[in-house]
Amino acid sequence: MPDSGDVRNVRASDPGDAQVRVYAVQPRENADPAEIVDGFLEAMTSDDPGFATARKYLTRPAARAWKPEQRITVLTTAPDRGQADRVTDPGGSGRSYPIKGRQIATVDARHAYKPVGPADFSDSIHVVQQPTADGKGKEWRIDGLPPGLVLSEADFQRTYRSVDTYYFASGQDWVVADPVYIRQRQDPVTRMDPVTQTVKALLEGPTNWLKPAVDSSFPSGTALKDGVTSLSTDDQSTLRVPLNGKADHVGGVVCRRMAAQLLFTLGDLTSVRVEQVELQRGSDGGKLCSLGKQAAMEYAPVRDTGRAENPFYVDATGKLMAVPVGDKANEQQDGTLGPFGDGVMPLGSVAVDRDERRAAGVGKDGRELRVASILTDHELRPALVRSNAARPEDRLSAPSWDGRGDLWVADRDPVKPRLWMVPDGEGDPVEVRTPWLADGDRVESLRVSADGVRVALLLKGKDGGTTLKIGRVERDGGGKQTVSVDALQPVAPHMEAVTAVSWAGPSRLVVVGKEAGGVQQVRYIQTDGATSSSSLLPGLNGVSAVAAPNDDRAPVVAESGNDGIVRLVPGANWQRLAKVSGSAPVYPG
Repeated sequence: MPDSGDVRNVRASDPGDAQVRVYAVQPRENADPAEIVDGFLEAMTSDDPGFATARKYLTRPAARAWKPEQRITVLTTAPDRGQADRVTDPGGSGRSYPIKGRQIATVDARHAYKPVGPADFSDSIHVVQQPTADGKGKEWRIDGLPPGLVLSEADFQRTYRSVDTYYFASGQDWVVADPVYIRQRQDPVTRMDPVTQTVKALLEGPTNWLKPAVDSSFPSGTALKDGVTSLSTDDQSTLRVPLNGKADHVGGVVCRRMAAQLLFTLGDLTSVRVEQVELQRGSDGGKLCSLGKQAAMEYAPVRDTGRAENPFYVDATGKLMAVPVGDKANEQQDGTLGPFGDGVMPLGSVAVDRDERRAAGVGKDGRELRVASILTDHELRPALVRSNAARPEDRLSAPSWDGRGDLWVADRDPVKPRLWMVPDGEGDPVEVRTPWLADGDRVESLRVSADGVRVALLLKGKDGGTTLKIGRVERDGGGKQTVSVDALQPVAPHMEAVTAVSWAGPSRLVVVGKEAGGVQQVRYIQTDGATSSSSLLPGLNGVSAVAAPNDDRAPVVAESGNDGIVRLVPGANWQRLAKVSGSAPVYPG
């Protein structure tokens, strides 16, 4: 802290100090065992190459066996070190120090983040005396410790960052985001910079959760050429990636797909601008193929049309309307074309397909799901799905389109809750396999990702509570098509009640809910459940529905019980659309 000098004004545009770094301090001579434990816990938070200083707190066998990359245990605060427990060492040869805390997540060896609890964490660090280097005395060192790293949430967010690696949806030509965590700076174990860490993470393959639903175009065993620890672009923003011999004979479409995976993955790194990727053979360094950023967009699950997405809503009479944007934000718009715009079937909820050509609507009574064009006028088609539930609130949920053009809806009938998928929005409905739907539980609402591989589900239990989970969509195309949603995992375990959810990009959701004892919040949450302090959106009361665009060029739109339809432009606060009266705002999807 400064203890002298003048007070001066600082402009908001001034860059702040460089990111905080922790430098490990080696053990002090004749340090007592408690000091050794505290020093090691602090040294784990550093970027020391190879964790060399942290290993000085360990006995020689423990230093050789410790694998900091094995896993990361994330606690709300730094681990609380207790007093030594002598019971475990009646002979007095060592000391065991308990460490405790509240665990909120783990990160596995594949860099996948998984939220937990929060739950009580309890482990111990055992110290013994070993001969000093000169053999003339003894010193305390650690011979037993938890696996991997144990970090506070603040240290974890300071040290690591999330990046999206990309793989192809099984049997398809579009990519799926798979978030993983890498070091913010050089990795102490591999000595790789962030760009090289990201490429390495992609080549290692998808996380265990996503693996059954995606494919990688890289041949099995493909890795970076031995000794590569740094990758950088040239003056043309081209990144050359030398691979090992496993990819020597790859070419054509397969090589283009490999390069596309790299371009999408590296596009998430703000520290480097990559306009083109060139893959190189490991045997002689020759060129395998190259691909530019624009060419890679053919593999995007949502095609960039060059314009902002258009949000829609249902007006007070049940007609489908377009939310006015830009300079016309406070003007009343005309309804869309087709039966839904004409009010032939008053709507309770709606979903517009990603091409903005068709809409799927559920009537005000929640009983029937129908699809109609919103570009031309024609007669309303027969219902695709019907619910037999007695009460409207127990009937069909709001529908959702995936990027394949398939339509999804949940039947909330307490007698038989089910999930339906309508191929291409017009085929025979397929009942989705949901073995996790226990007696009394049901899908309250759902939103399918643009890639069609993941689905966000609001699940209502027998106790009336609503939780948010994400499921993996698996399809079997052989014979009669079967679809299942498996491997549900929590996305917002800290929230005791979730009201609404919307996709906000390839690996991010906008979630409305509240934590225990707290007030309603609107915030961004990663699909792996990770959050940050910067993910909280400005406060808004009584939110019952929310819709987010696929990118940041369009505003987040919500339905507030106090203000009606409101929008949130980046960098501003919520704004009420004065001449828009209605409900159920949605973006295409």
